[in-house]
Amino acid sequence: MSYDIHVSISEAELVYCKFLSANDVGLTGGHQSGPYVAKSAVSILFDKPCSKGTNITKTVEIKWHDDSKTISNFKYYGTGTRNEYRITSFGRGFPHFRTSNIGSLFILCKMDLETYRGYVIEEETEIDAFLDYYGLSPAETNALLTVNDSISVETQVQQFLDQITGDFPSSAEIALKARSVFETMPQRGNLADSDMMLINWLKHEYLLFKEIEKKFNQDILEVKFQSIDAFINRANSVLNRRKSRAGKSLENHLAEIFRRNALRFVDQGITEQNKRPDFLFPDEGTYWDAVSTFDYENLAMLASKTTCKDRWRQILTEADKIEVKHLFTLQQGISANQLNEMKNQKVQLVVPKQYISTYPMAYRDWIWDLSKFISFIKEKQND
Repeated sequence: MSYDIHVSISEAELVYCKFLSANDVGLTGGHQSGPYVAKSAVSILFDKPCSKGTNITKTVEIKWHDDSKTISNFKYYGTGTRNEYRITSFGRGFPHFRTSNIGSLFILCKMDLETYRGYVIEEETEIDAFLDYYGLSPAETNALLTVNDSISVETQVQQFLDQITGDFPSSAEIALKARSVFETMPQRGNLADSDMMLINWLKHEYLLFKEIEKKFNQDILEVKFQSIDAFINRANSVLNRRKSRAGKSLENHLAEIFRRNALRFVDQGITEQNKRPDFLFPDEGTYWDAVSTFDYENLAMLASKTTCKDRWRQILTEADKIEVKHLFTLQQGISANQLNEMKNQKVQLVVPKQYISTYPMAYRDWIWDLSKFISFIKEKQND
């Protein structure tokens, strides 16, 4: 399916992608079931934003990745208290918007005014491959993929670009610059809110990364490669850099938030069998002292994964002496079955506050946001 997606995206006028949330699939099979679309992406549905006080319907054909077709409706609900865009009418038995699809990645490609192609990627390895290909993290989804944004503080960005004379900057360098740019912007939001701070840093780093990528790869558009192998080697270099960015970006920004909150931690501290949790609290030495004294109460660990639809089980053996494993993810939505497994395996899920509403209602009170995790660690370290 991946090749077909890339062909569709290359031919499309606009592309939108999002993780399917509980609200998107909660009424599967009913006449009004289907995914919500962010207001910032209204251009993939309608020529212009719809006016409050009206309900509007546009009928289109969507060809899906399994070669099925639906005559579906783009809906704007603007009467009463509603103000939302949604895609509806897939027919009963449509297989791709079931409750088991929570956390799957939905891609919609606008081919022309009335023809669209739709994809739902369920497997986590395929989701990661798609995100890696386009250099995205989950924080940059629920948006138009083809939007070519630029950072507001253009002077600072250009100065940073002009200063780059050697190799492509490291993930840590780009993360640091993204934070400094964001924090000089007006209307930057409440920086005391760790959850919002993290999302803003991630989004600004993505935009900065794209600008740097343009600088370093502009010659690809101009050079005539001497061989297929030379072209493939250059393309693989670009793709590998994109692939490595998102995970390192998340770890870099989480570490900075922990430092600003005066938490004691070590990243990649060694535990049993040479396992290395992403973050160990308070440090590696205390962990091994606790192993000797059986005093595990003030230990904690946090794994960070951009997506964890299936891979969350990998963290279960990362620190044997810590009973409850905390897992931070940018995943927007996970099925109830997976969440129940996590609870049974004593994995405490932590997600940005803004993403909790994408999870099944019955689990929202159980899921922690980043601010709650920070408070939890502070309480342990103040004892």
